[in-house]
Amino acid sequence: MTVYRSIGTPRLRHLDPFLLLDHFGSDDPNDYIAGFPDHPHRGFITLTYMLDGRMLHRDSLGNTSELRAGGAQWMRAGSGVIHSEMPQQAEGRMRGFQLWINLPAAQKMSEPAYQEFSAQAIPELASPGHRVRILLGEYAGVRGPIADDVTQVQYLDVALERNARFEHALPAAHTAFIYVFEGEAVAGNVLKPHTLGVLSPGEDVQVTAGVAGTRFILVAGRPLYEPVVQYGPFVMNTREEIEQALRDYRAGTLVRHAPDFSAR
Repeated sequence: MTVYRSIGTPRLRHLDPFLLLDHFGSDDPNDYIAGFPDHPHRGFITLTYMLDGRMLHRDSLGNTSELRAGGAQWMRAGSGVIHSEMPQQAEGRMRGFQLWINLPAAQKMSEPAYQEFSAQAIPELASPGHRVRILLGEYAGVRGPIADDVTQVQYLDVALERNARFEHALPAAHTAFIYVFEGEAVAGNVLKPHTLGVLSPGEDVQVTAGVAGTRFILVAGRPLYEPVVQYGPFVMNTREEIEQALRDYRAGTLVRHAPDFSAR
């Protein structure tokens, strides 16, 4: 599967509180059919947003659900989760985003949690030349369905027609970026597809679409200002905590909270 990684690279290792942004996609099932078998996480949140295709999610919390086009899932790994994400199609386009959001030190060993929302559950506002889907945070008085009070993340999917303009005020202290994945946008500079633009602190978002229109995600969150020590799927504050995560995983004790099926 083709993956465009813009955060979590040698050029941009982290963008506090964001650890990784992957834009994945392919029209060739040979690229994506293998999926992502069981793998662990500790110390952060994953947010997956599907643009096209279907993915089956299973995890050590006991969740089994199919994420479809337009839907999103938020998973706080906390003290430890093992999960898999496997394609549920043999042909057609598979496309979406995965964002890793750091957790503060006080929350890194918190109990894991999971939220999932279908495309129909994500509010969408449309006006001439604009369409905005609100996953997290608030836009034009409408709030997204995903709750994440720790980092106060905002996440919008914005589509603009030719030469249309988008404006949005963000909290002054938030780290914010836009990522263009269709068409071209002007936000100070011209941003082509697969380009990430980091906004200056306190900057209100002002984006103008190019002649072919554009589509981008706008993401913002409260920075943590804490040390980040990462080893693959484990993100902690110290090397010692990473070594403990590795020991726990090898010993089969990474998952500390057994699934509760009583309310299912």
